Amino acid sequence: MSGEYASTLVTDEATLGERVASTTIGLGLLVFVLSVLAVARVVTEEASVLGIGLYDFLAGGLLAMGLGVGVVGVGSALGRVATTPDETPGTVTAGAFGLIAAAVVWLSTAQIGAFGPLGGVPAGLLAGAVTFVGLGLLPEDLGSTLPTVAVAVAVSGAVLTNLLTPAWLWDPEWLSAGFSGSMTIPVLLAVAALLTAWAGAKAYGGYGSEGRQAGAYLLVALNALGMLAVLLAIILFIVTKGVAPAFEGFSLSPFDWPFVLNGYSFRPDVVNGVFPAIVGTIYLVVGATLTGVPVAVAAAVFLTEYAEQGPFVGAVEIATNGLWSTPSVVYGLFGYAFLVPRLGGTTSLLSGMLVLGFMLMPLCLITSREAIKAVPDEYRDASAALGVSQWETVKSVVVPAAMPGIVTGVILGVGRIAGETAPILLVMSGGLRDDAPNVLGSFEFTSAPPFVANDALLQSSPALPYQLYATITSGVSAENAVEYGWGTAFVLLVVVLSFYAVGIATRMYFRRRLNYE
Repeated sequence: MSGEYASTLVTDEATLGERVASTTIGLGLLVFVLSVLAVARVVTEEASVLGIGLYDFLAGGLLAMGLGVGVVGVGSALGRVATTPDETPGTVTAGAFGLIAAAVVWLSTAQIGAFGPLGGVPAGLLAGAVTFVGLGLLPEDLGSTLPTVAVAVAVSGAVLTNLLTPAWLWDPEWLSAGFSGSMTIPVLLAVAALLTAWAGAKAYGGYGSEGRQAGAYLLVALNALGMLAVLLAIILFIVTKGVAPAFEGFSLSPFDWPFVLNGYSFRPDVVNGVFPAIVGTIYLVVGATLTGVPVAVAAAVFLTEYAEQGPFVGAVEIATNGLWSTPSVVYGLFGYAFLVPRLGGTTSLLSGMLVLGFMLMPLCLITSREAIKAVPDEYRDASAALGVSQWETVKSVVVPAAMPGIVTGVILGVGRIAGETAPILLVMSGGLRDDAPNVLGSFEFTSAPPFVANDALLQSSPALPYQLYATITSGVSAENAVEYGWGTAFVLLVVVLSFYAVGIATRMYFRRRLNYE
């Protein structure tokens, strides 16, 4: 490993190698983004850029990237570009390209069909081993560059020579799936562009430790941007599909929003709405939060501030992690078998609240414990030095300081339970035409324990996730089922985002209060 940590490639004045490498990275990001959009079918093969077909344009860009990376790598090996490469590209790099070589050889033999699906495995393993050993004998600049150039040239050449076209189709008999050119080409272009951009980032950093860091930063940044892009794509997709049905008949003067304010009816002249399901979802989430959060926070305070780390605490931690990983349908089965018979024998809103509260507890307990642990011990020591009791210290110092972290856990948990369908299906399952639950107006005092009764809590109630499932999957709504389902999905998204907004505002309030105190 090189002992140097900086090179002329990372000085303030850009060198020719740095400019070529940075251009390669920028071009690689453009090719990668357009390829991903082609995979998602946002853009198709019929699109063109600068008068050039989309796939030919991307393949040309990939070829330019490969040549640019090759120039910098070979220039580094010949001493024409000042870099500090290591003696080898590293086991991870050699292993990754070895796997790629093995996969390419195996898929090529399988696509030809000469040796059957498993006949090409030995050839693939041999190619992978040769690639792994060969790259291990090269210096880092060549070991990182040459296989990347080979991948870029091979993929771009296959597209530019029309060996791979959108009409290409591979439908192997031994696999119940087919691979079309319209999907295979952008996937290959995206992978090759990502590899080439990574090699360009290493060249930009001058190889060695700086180069590996630059390559890692590029991959991490793309990973983060990819997650945000997927989230944004999901939201935009639901909004574009559901906004029109959700705003059918909407007017400001006089204010009327039929889809949100109406229930479901058979009348053809009335817009069917989701008001009862909205009310049921809000009651469900609020009830689950009131049921699960206080218990989880109290348990976190006890385990962190009072209990000694030992077998008991270790067992609780293992059980908590296991409960958090338990599928939601298991919670639903538990509620159906245990809670429903004890709460009137029928599905009810109260059973749904309790089951979702049980689901909320593990995450709130885990995040609350981490937030309490993150409070500096200096806070506790200063409070103890003033003669304050441990309980007063926990109540007045530790819990307020940990509140932003606790609220973050509640936000994540509420986001999960607000969209749960399986447990609601088993323990709550309100009908499409049920009325909104009138929980606040149904409280009654009785002469027998528990002296308070509420019939609305013991009846089935509609909820947005279950209504969406019933509408689209089971076709409960025969008329305009698809449009009604997309409108329901849009409203559910707005309700969940509203819960997130309330949680984030609460977290900001506690952070600001903590900073000012």
